[in-house]
Amino acid sequence: MNPPGRSMDDLARSMSSLARRAVEEYEPLVESIILDPSPGISEVERTLDGLLDFCFDPRASSLYRKLCRRYFAIDPTATFEYIRAYREMWDPEQETPRQAE
Repeated sequence: MNPPGRSMDDLARSMSSLARRAVEEYEPLVESIILDPSPGISEVERTLDGLLDFCFDPRASSLYRKLCRRYFAIDPTATFEYIRAYREMWDPEQETPRQAE
């Protein structure tokens, strides 16, 4: 049952609006990290952690993947964990790539 006064359409609009705001906030951070020749690991991870919640939105998902590609050059092992988290949350049908042993 829907909460009083809220339809599924209202909830979908709210989620879309929230994702749009998140993309507006995270896009400059992602671009800054990508352009930084030696970004801080904690900044990259904090940004990935925050973006993950919004990856239901294609624009947020694109930013997440873009930042993962940048992070791979810094820490491939940690990047695989972020890819795994993304796939578990947003793409459970996909097989996560195996980490090089």
